Amino acid sequence: MLTGEDGGILNDPILLRLAEDCYWLSLGDNDILLWAQGLAFGLNYDVHISEPDVSPIQVQGPKSKDVMVTLFGDWVSELPYYRLKVTELNEIPVVVARTGYGGELGYEIYLRDSQYGDALWDKIMAAGQDHDIGPGASSPRRIESGILSYGADITRDDNPFHVGLGRLVNLNKTSDFIGKAALLHAQDSGIDRKLVGVEIDIEPSRDISTERWPILNDKEVQIGEVRSRGFSQRLRKYIGYAMLPMNQTQEGTKVRLVAKWASASATVVALPFIKSRAK
Repeated sequence: MLTGEDGGILNDPILLRLAEDCYWLSLGDNDILLWAQGLAFGLNYDVHISEPDVSPIQVQGPKSKDVMVTLFGDWVSELPYYRLKVTELNEIPVVVARTGYGGELGYEIYLRDSQYGDALWDKIMAAGQDHDIGPGASSPRRIESGILSYGADITRDDNPFHVGLGRLVNLNKTSDFIGKAALLHAQDSGIDRKLVGVEIDIEPSRDISTERWPILNDKEVQIGEVRSRGFSQRLRKYIGYAMLPMNQTQEGTKVRLVAKWASASATVVALPFIKSRAK
């Protein structure tokens, strides 16, 4: 977690260590470059911070290992979870990481030179054809597995406890960090709202928007919102994440949400919807 002075989440990146003195932050959907540069300057760190010429692509799903072995060879099978290797694919410079965004077996390929973008894409698509897979979105998969998206499920106004990521914050460490005092206070005083999983009683074909859905109480006052949603093919249900006040977050609680074209009911359920198979 990268947190601000008020404990709000600035980003939830993955930190990759490529060498003894070289690190990458693989960011969520916002820019943290100027913040990191300001932090380094303000604390007089002896570091150079810049945005590298790097473009990530994901290879995810039950057949991802087969596709990656086709591309890179048998060593991919031995790459541990949350580990990486700096390598090449037919002279295309890449980093292969055993990480992903779908809650399943998967990999991320970081292209280190944008001029090879088309060539890398073509090679991955060709390898995918051999295993009868192709490009597609993974949003329902990541919701099923309890994976959050910055800018959608996580906002600048949320601290890690609001979105169920308190386990990623070590408030017992002796060193200080930005937001530590605010998060200690939040831990002691508690939170007023929480992100939960919901099953939504609605036909998937009716949803044609990407906007957030307000959740109303009996007095027609908004008390929360559905932040992400999608139809789970495995569960055959419409599922999503909702931010709700604490008194509405118990499993089995029924809430009413309103879209521009209809209203629907939703039920609070436990997360994850489906246990992750990424390891």
